[in-house]
Amino acid sequence: MDCGIITSKSILLLLSLIFWAAGCALAYVGSYVLKSYNNFDNFFEDKYTLIPAAIIIGVAVVMFIIGIVGCCATLRESKLGLGFFFIILLVILAAEVTAFVFGFIYRGKIKGDLEKTMTDVFQKYDGQNSETRAVDYLQTQLQCCGVQNYTDWARTTWYSSHNNTVPTSCCRANSTGCTGRPDQPDLLYTQGCEAKLDQLLQDVLSYAMLVILAFAIIKFFGILSVCVITCRRNRNDYQPLYA
Repeated sequence: MDCGIITSKSILLLLSLIFWAAGCALAYVGSYVLKSYNNFDNFFEDKYTLIPAAIIIGVAVVMFIIGIVGCCATLRESKLGLGFFFIILLVILAAEVTAFVFGFIYRGKIKGDLEKTMTDVFQKYDGQNSETRAVDYLQTQLQCCGVQNYTDWARTTWYSSHNNTVPTSCCRANSTGCTGRPDQPDLLYTQGCEAKLDQLLQDVLSYAMLVILAFAIIKFFGILSVCVITCRRNRNDYQPLYA
C-alpha cells in the first residue's frame, strides 16, 4: 500500500480525533466565558457581548459532528463524505473567524458598557434587591469597593441612610471590627471595581480568542488534508487504511 496514502489517511484520522478534543476545549472555553459574563450581567447594558461565547459553544457542537464525519469518511473511503467534510470545515473555519472578529469588537466595548451601567447599579443598592446581590458578589469576588474607588459610596442613597458607611462587602477578608466606616480604609478594599472587572473580562476574552485562533489553524490543515486525499483518490484507487 502507498505510504503516502497511509500517511494521508492517518493524518486525517488524527485530525478527526483533534476535532473531538477541540470540541471539548471550545465547549469549556465558551461555558467559562458565559459564566464570567453571567456573574456580572447586571453591569452590562449590551447583551450582545455574549455573542462570541455563543458562537464558541455552537462551534464546539459542530466540532463533534466533524470528528464523526471525518473518521467515517476516511475509513469508508467515501468521496461524498470527504466532500461534506471539506464543506463543514470551511463553514466552521468561517464561524471561528467570525468569533475572533467579534472578540476584537467587543473587547473595545466592554469598558464603555461598564462606564454607562455600573454607576446606576451601585445607586440602586438597598441591601435587598438583585442589584444588591450583584454588587456584593462583585466586591467580594474582585476584592474592590465602589466604581472608581471606595469614596464613590458617599454619593449613594445607601451611604446617607446607613450612618455614612459603605456595605460590609467592602470589608477586607478576615478583617475584624470592620463596620464599613470610610475613616478606616485599612479595613476596606479601596480599589474601584470598574478597572478590576474590565481587566477580568478582557483576560477572559483574550484567552478565548487565542484558543479560537489555534483551532482555526488546525481547521486549515484539516482542509489541506482533505484536498490531498481527494486528489490522490482522483488519480488512483482509494485504498482502505486497514488493507
